[in-house]
Amino acid sequence: MNLGWREHNRYTLLENGTEYFPAVIEAIEAARSEVLVETFILFDDAVGQDIQRVLIAAARRGVSVDLTVDGYGSDELSDAFVGAMTESGIRFHVFDPRPRFLGVRTNVFRRMHRKIVAVDRQVAFVGGINFSADHLPEFGPEAKQDYAVQLDGPLAADIADFARAALAGGRMRRPGRRPARLDTMPAGDGGGRLVVRDNVNHRTDIERYYRAGVRSARQDVLIANAYFFPGYHLLRDLANAARRGVRVRLLLQGEPDVLVARLAATMLYDYLIDAGVEIYEYCKRPLHGKVACVDEDWSTIGSSNLDPLSLALNLEANVVARDASLNATLRSSLDRLIEQDCRPVELPKDSKRRLRRLWIGVVVFHVLRRFPAWAGSLPAHKPRLRSITVATDRETA
Repeated sequence: MNLGWREHNRYTLLENGTEYFPAVIEAIEAARSEVLVETFILFDDAVGQDIQRVLIAAARRGVSVDLTVDGYGSDELSDAFVGAMTESGIRFHVFDPRPRFLGVRTNVFRRMHRKIVAVDRQVAFVGGINFSADHLPEFGPEAKQDYAVQLDGPLAADIADFARAALAGGRMRRPGRRPARLDTMPAGDGGGRLVVRDNVNHRTDIERYYRAGVRSARQDVLIANAYFFPGYHLLRDLANAARRGVRVRLLLQGEPDVLVARLAATMLYDYLIDAGVEIYEYCKRPLHGKVACVDEDWSTIGSSNLDPLSLALNLEANVVARDASLNATLRSSLDRLIEQDCRPVELPKDSKRRLRRLWIGVVVFHVLRRFPAWAGSLPAHKPRLRSITVATDRETA
């Protein structure tokens, strides 16, 4: 299949589980023919039980329901939790299920990291929010800050077609070798497309669209990303944009849920700040968002971090949009985080410390130049999709 640019869509930004979960539940409750869900994490908690409830109700009234979870992110679901769904007619799929070895998950690489909901080919949701209670503020200090987008219009049908094809092992057409350009993302409110990353034909698509957005910037680039350790070319594009007078701001984790992720990001700070990039660390709680906005109408929202796992290994999905209203809403939210809950990053003044960081940066840059190829050489077994129904327990390659 081939996913292209679609005009005349309506976008609604959804911030955190407080906005995302009710919108998804409302859409599923209104479903008449089909619900397709892909998620990295589904937990048997209050949020997971709500999603289970509405999917079961949809299946019982005759709606076709397919739910896909990742074998790494959702490996603790009980037989009772899954069985309640399959007994109602839901088709339950697990991407790359593998048993633990000595209590350790072994399916670390090439995860199905997408978060997609598609209903009746009319409405769809794409973003970074999992179905778990840690995306709600009542979870406490560890509740995640994150985003998703609701789409109504032609793009929703594309997203449904993609999710359905993924169940059948379908592949999208290989893109051209030329990098994504602004003229492939024509201006005008409502335009957009689904951009995915896989390990076959679309290994660099999301990174290419990020780079196209940054290279096209004239006034402002604002990126919020949970795990920031991008490839060398994207890093260079950010620095070059700042040097030509574009205001470039990065909103990164200051209270990370994975400490090594922040350590990796800090190795890039000297190079970026020296080029004029502003870096802010979000300190209220863990940042889980994967979003960006450029100038007045370009935005991307999705599941892809800017790190080796997302850019070189995982299966990811982002929406890229040209829509002034979505851009303004997202920018307003990120500006609020920067003003209220962030600290600006400043370079150390000690010359010896800066020299040490400079040498570290040289090593990091060499890694960044080569990490996609290195990461791509990690265990490359062909992941399986295990599909479970009430009558059968089958595995498909």
